Amino acid sequence: MPKLYNLHIIIAEDDCDDADIICHTFTKNPDFAKVSLVANGEELLNFLKDTAKETPDVILTDINMPILDGIEALQEILNTNDLQHIPCFVYSTSINPVYKEKCDLMGVKAYLIKPYSIEGFDEIPKSILSLIE
Repeated sequence: MPKLYNLHIIIAEDDCDDADIICHTFTKNPDFAKVSLVANGEELLNFLKDTAKETPDVILTDINMPILDGIEALQEILNTNDLQHIPCFVYSTSINPVYKEKCDLMGVKAYLIKPYSIEGFDEIPKSILSLIE
């Protein structure tokens, strides 16, 4: 289990506006000391495979992204011995029950719906923290 108050989160988000908001949300939360951002699932996997980079404590990914989507990336992450211990979370505008079921079956900690307000984004770090404590 990761140490609280000094967490490193990596976020995979292809939408520039959402990426700015979600990064700012985690940066201002004192429990997250480092926020890394990638634009798609392929970049997420490359980040995690780069041994020169610090392994994050938490992964948060959007689903619908170009090149490699969040579910495809999570399938590889959760089937890799060195990575499967990292708590993984999905957040998406899609309320598709098929996506949620896939995530549940893979062992994703939570399927979060992207909020429509800045205040709603502030709840995401709190939700993640409550599930990894």
